[in-house]
Amino acid sequence: MHGKRIAVLGGAGFVGSHLCERLLDDGAAAVFAVDNLITGNEENVRTLKPRPGFTFMRQDIVEGLEVEGPLDYVFNMASPASPIDYANLPLETLRVGSIGTENALKLAERKGAVFLMASTSEIYGDPVVHPQREDYWGNVNPIGPRSVYDEAKRYAEAITAAYGRSRGVKTRIVRIFNTYGPRMRLNDGRVVPAFVGQALQGEDFTLFGDGSQTRSFCYVKDLVDGLVRLALSDVTDPVNIGNPREMTIRQFAEAVRVAAGGGGKLVFKPLPKDDPKQRQPDITRARTLLGWEPKVALEDGLRETIAYFREVAGRRASA
Repeated sequence: MHGKRIAVLGGAGFVGSHLCERLLDDGAAAVFAVDNLITGNEENVRTLKPRPGFTFMRQDIVEGLEVEGPLDYVFNMASPASPIDYANLPLETLRVGSIGTENALKLAERKGAVFLMASTSEIYGDPVVHPQREDYWGNVNPIGPRSVYDEAKRYAEAITAAYGRSRGVKTRIVRIFNTYGPRMRLNDGRVVPAFVGQALQGEDFTLFGDGSQTRSFCYVKDLVDGLVRLALSDVTDPVNIGNPREMTIRQFAEAVRVAAGGGGKLVFKPLPKDDPKQRQPDITRARTLLGWEPKVALEDGLRETIAYFREVAGRRASA
């Protein structure tokens, strides 16, 4: 990425801000972080603003999108991504996945840039194939409470592929599995910040269902490395990026308890509708085509994540 000019849509979000940082570290000449801050946070790019070549643009890609000058890459990371967010912002989620994605594709087409679409493991729905491979088409409820996110991303993949076939845009599609790390929002409803917050407060861990459903957790720096490798490749088919280490939610709660040194008992609540029972990526394609696999152990990633949340809590206490 040395010397390249790059737009990161959703650049003030959790993953987007880490991607911006990595691109600058790699020597990018210009990184434009575009975000309407509907779920992103400008604080995530505070330390990046003084760096040469970095520009923050508050802009809603649904309303239109323009970045001055040439671009080599467009990373589309823009979307609400947690169950709480897309439950509260259903139409916004659908629009950014459809209208916003097409605006982003048009930008890449105008600039002759490589376009990377950040899709999700949620396109597999509640899978009946395990682990999930990229040639699995999924088991998705198109009108359920999670459908605004699932279907927005499935549409985004479809229009990305269509622009690649019919308009010659150089497209890449990544399917991101559960990712965690610093800059997650403590109240975003996902299991990592939920459990970490409860552990730091000495509260009980809230589990849904019986806690036997599985997830696979990838540290954000590993994910970002996968994104960059995919963008630099010539792979146009979707690629799973995630950590194949599968564990139950019960096991994950205990891992957080150990890492944080606190937390109460396990408390169980009803399982939300359409909540996936299993989630584990098959990363054969990433290994063979990109030479990528995760390197950060869960225990090490949790330590970094918990340290971040402790720091945020300390800043708020002293404010």
